[in-house]
Amino acid sequence: MLKIKEKIVSYIKAALVALALSAASTAQARADIPGPDWLPMEVIITKLKDAGYSNIHSLEADDGRWEGEGMKGQRIMDFAVDPRTGNIILEYIDG
Repeated sequence: MLKIKEKIVSYIKAALVALALSAASTAQARADIPGPDWLPMEVIITKLKDAGYSNIHSLEADDGRWEGEGMKGQRIMDFAVDPRTGNIILEYIDG
């Protein structure tokens, strides 16, 4: 009887690990794809340039927003942009 319980526990553990890995990979994949209602990358770049950014690079969809890096003044900045409005929601000096 003990061996049967051990096998059941083993199967449950394996199923939970598989479920956790599946959920993590699905969330990661979803986080890196622009949503259907997002402004296109070209519009975001224009808005960033209007806000004083140049040399914009590493712009990508991440964590439900556009994130990237660029020059603002003489500083390299990291930024996050609302994907639906194009407003900068976070910016800080890189490093």
